[in-house]
Amino acid sequence: MTDEFLGNANFLTSDQTVSASCPSNIALIKYWGKYDQQIPANPSISYTLNHCRTNTTIAFYAGDAFGVQTFLSGKEEFKFAEKIGKYFKTISEYLPWILTGRYVISTENTFPHSSGIASSASGFGAIAKCLMLLDEQFSGKTDHHFLQKKASFLARLGSGSACRSLYEGLVVWGKTPEVEGSFDAYAIPYPNDEIHSVFKNFNDWVLLIHEGEKSVSSTVGHGLMKTNPYAERRFLEAQENFVLLKEILKTGDMKRFIQLVEHEALTLHAMMMMSEPAFILMKTGTLEVINKIWNFRKETGLDLFFTLDAGANVHLLFPENSDADEIKAFVVKELLTHTQNNGLVKDVMRF
Repeated sequence: MTDEFLGNANFLTSDQTVSASCPSNIALIKYWGKYDQQIPANPSISYTLNHCRTNTTIAFYAGDAFGVQTFLSGKEEFKFAEKIGKYFKTISEYLPWILTGRYVISTENTFPHSSGIASSASGFGAIAKCLMLLDEQFSGKTDHHFLQKKASFLARLGSGSACRSLYEGLVVWGKTPEVEGSFDAYAIPYPNDEIHSVFKNFNDWVLLIHEGEKSVSSTVGHGLMKTNPYAERRFLEAQENFVLLKEILKTGDMKRFIQLVEHEALTLHAMMMMSEPAFILMKTGTLEVINKIWNFRKETGLDLFFTLDAGANVHLLFPENSDADEIKAFVVKELLTHTQNNGLVKDVMRF
């Protein structure tokens, strides 16, 4: 299935330093539940952000004993170094040179930690990009499409949703008959000519309802889907929602788009509440914001809506059009009060 990504036996023989930047993404149809090797139990589709990124530099010292040092915003992170070391060993069959040297990895995010923006997606995406730059130094491969696809494949093995961050715009991960070429092992861009212009210039403002660590990690949450009595129905629903979304994206039906995106967000958290043991990641502020969004939309008819990641923070989605200023004023006046420390991260989804 992935033989095309197997590496050759060549090795890097000189020190190299490479840098890459990778954005985060936010799923519209959610991925929740996985099989071995980070294979998704259902397909997902996401928007790639523009400003919320991870910037990473990897210094590779050829011939030194294998080891990894990591620095996040200048501070050495020992647990992360251990995690990356294990990751490098996992992908060594695809990059045979990867265990033949020492690494110093310096990384920083352009957004706050624990902000509800997937730092694992942008982080592993940036690392995968760097690794492909190193691989390119001696492999001689210059096929941009192949290199990007392999970077998506490698990123997935670090963090599933990271594979979607390798492309701009709308991105699909997971096999679905609705998108030609979709695959479980890597992501692909959604066909641009199948997307109505109304969906190509969106704001994503993230309200930081809770800035601390989550009580249950996403890894644990994915694992609990194995015993969730509603899991199989959820996986089927994701496939069904792709059928609906494909039509919505083509016709520009904003009302149906809003309905589907919010339903997907709430379904994600419903799966958490129906796990064994059950857990709730939303906070009081999350629910208050959702209710205010619904009331605002009912009173004004303006297209402000939300999605949620596996956490308490709320992604506010709205098109950048003539109504945007009124929506932005409402967010600042009425919704910002529900954040922990007046935390608001402003990004856009533009392509």
